[in-house]
Amino acid sequence: MTVSPPSETEAEAETGAEAGTRAWIDPLWWSWGGAHGGHAAAVALSAVRDRFPGGAHPVRSLTTYFLGPVGTGPLHLLGAAPSNGRRAATCVFTADQDGKPVLAGSALFGPGRPGPAYDGTRAPAVPGPEDCPVREFVAGQPPFIRQLEMRPATEARSLGGGEKAELVSWVRFLDGRALDAGAVVTLTDVLPPGLFACWRTPRPVPSAELTVHFTDALDADGPDGDAREGWALVRIRTEQAGGGWAVDDSAVWSADGRLLAVGRQARVVQEPSRASVG
Repeated sequence: MTVSPPSETEAEAETGAEAGTRAWIDPLWWSWGGAHGGHAAAVALSAVRDRFPGGAHPVRSLTTYFLGPVGTGPLHLLGAAPSNGRRAATCVFTADQDGKPVLAGSALFGPGRPGPAYDGTRAPAVPGPEDCPVREFVAGQPPFIRQLEMRPATEARSLGGGEKAELVSWVRFLDGRALDAGAVVTLTDVLPPGLFACWRTPRPVPSAELTVHFTDALDADGPDGDAREGWALVRIRTEQAGGGWAVDDSAVWSADGRLLAVGRQARVVQEPSRASVG
């Protein structure tokens, strides 16, 4: 994820109510008709953190609306900070590409402080990554899959015709990146939609909105990756579908079982096509 240094015009804009910056989408993260949604959201988060007030604090939540396909050219982001206090800072942003709006959203940042601890979303009991089969890349899958190693952790498979709309997999980035907030945003959207576990024929199910809530496990630089070499356990499941829409919930845990983030997204369920497997 790359954010450009501010130009003279952008530096001047930063002193006003809105600040602008540019960021680039990695072409390796191409999906069906555009960039992978989780990657695009992570790029927006990186730009917001680098350039807007409050970004030095840990991120607590990120909401991204996908207004149109995101290409591989530069993104121009505009953001405003309606709230920047001692407890929390909020930034709202929009992003356009070639003059067309493609993203909009908001990010909430806040420092850590003493408080009670509770974990109501425990990692499922599954074999470790070393005991799970490697998911091989097959023709027709979206290209971004090549940036990851995936090992399904349950019997459920994409397009396996199962009864439960849920997939669980160990995932790690092949470039060895740390499990920071941006990487975790990508992981919340990296598995196929939960409905794919029930289907045998693929159909497009693009994301319309994605909200990610982060835990204090990411307050530092992210969890240590030495125990299992950068693995994260990712679960996605469809909570409800109907009327051409679906609600997917996802969760990301570190290899030692700490919850890193939970995500929820609204998806558009389109008619079957010749799209390949997810």
